[in-house]
Amino acid sequence: MALYKYGSSLQPSQHSAFDSIHSSGEEAIHPGIYRCVVCGDEVVIAKGHTLPSPDHHQHKPGLGPIKWMLAVFAQSN
Repeated sequence: MALYKYGSSLQPSQHSAFDSIHSSGEEAIHPGIYRCVVCGDEVVIAKGHTLPSPDHHQHKPGLGPIKWMLAVFAQSN
């Protein structure tokens, strides 16, 4: 789970980007921290980059496919 020290650097949001589930290798439209909904592994993805391919992040046998959800949305001005 993503950690933070200074709460003033983060704010809660109801943005729909947090509701979408993404597959491995898919373009990350929003930059930020993505969390695997199956195993909890987290990765940081820059704007316009893709989520890790299945050969980069692997599950133990029987856990199912890798699926990512946005955990922290990094905004830029």
